[in-house]
Amino acid sequence: MTSAVKFHADGDAGALPARLRPAGIHAPKVLGQAAGPFDVPAATDNGTSLREALVTGLLVIYPTVATVVAIIAGLFLASANGT
Repeated sequence: MTSAVKFHADGDAGALPARLRPAGIHAPKVLGQAAGPFDVPAATDNGTSLREALVTGLLVIYPTVATVVAIIAGLFLASANGT
C-alpha cells in the first residue's frame, strides 16, 4: 500500500523545524491553581519547626530505646530462671 505523504530524502518535511527546550528549563505552570491529589503542594513553611524536630526525634529514639529495654529484660529473665 502506498502512502499519501511524500518523503523527501534530504530530511526536509516542509514543516517548521522542531523547537526543543533546553533540559534545565521547566515548562511554565499556572499560578494560583490548587494542587491535585497527586501533585506536590508548594512549600509554604520557612523551615523545620520545633514540633517536627521533636516528632522526628521521637520516631528515631523510641524504637531504639524500646529495643534496648527489650534486650535487657530478656537477658534478665533468662538469668532469673535459676540455671
